[in-house]
Amino acid sequence: MCVGKCAKCLGITLIPLALLCIIANTLLFFPNGKTGYNTPEKLADSVWCFSGILGSGVLMVFPILVFMGMENNDCCGCCGNESCGKRFANLSSMIFAGIGVAGAAYCFIVSAVGLNHGPKCITDYNSTYIYPFKNGDYLGNHSIWDICVEPPKIVPWHVTLFSLLLVMSGTQLVLCAIQVVNGLLGFICGDCSCCSCCDSA
Repeated sequence: MCVGKCAKCLGITLIPLALLCIIANTLLFFPNGKTGYNTPEKLADSVWCFSGILGSGVLMVFPILVFMGMENNDCCGCCGNESCGKRFANLSSMIFAGIGVAGAAYCFIVSAVGLNHGPKCITDYNSTYIYPFKNGDYLGNHSIWDICVEPPKIVPWHVTLFSLLLVMSGTQLVLCAIQVVNGLLGFICGDCSCCSCCDSA
């Protein structure tokens, strides 16, 4: 597959992932779709890192745009060298893929920490918002989830959305890493397609 076509395919795949990450992170501010809990005192610190909105969302826009434009980049050369433009395009795609890797890694790490720490909640033995779960052991013991009484059903909400962010950011990480390799191959070997303006010259 041509380097440009591969990059465009990766860009198309990243679009829904970025949108879903933004949606998942936004939903974390509204436990069970309810308002009134979106304050730092009531929600876990990991929610306020905006990892899905910034890392896997906004930052991912830049590699998406670059990847999508790779196939249609005519890159007709520079300094009399036809392949120069295409090599520069592949180099720039590697740089922006690196930005995507950084954003996805940020979201992945924050999501893992969020799952490990668990949510903040009021328990049946404490009247203030605390972290009732010391580590990730609660993930395999659903019977203790009921100790959180406020916000209602916060544990499954927290676990589900952070799990989705973990999976989607992990996928983004892999896709951007693929483009780093893809761009490197394109930079070294050149793109397999020829630009029409150079052919007609």
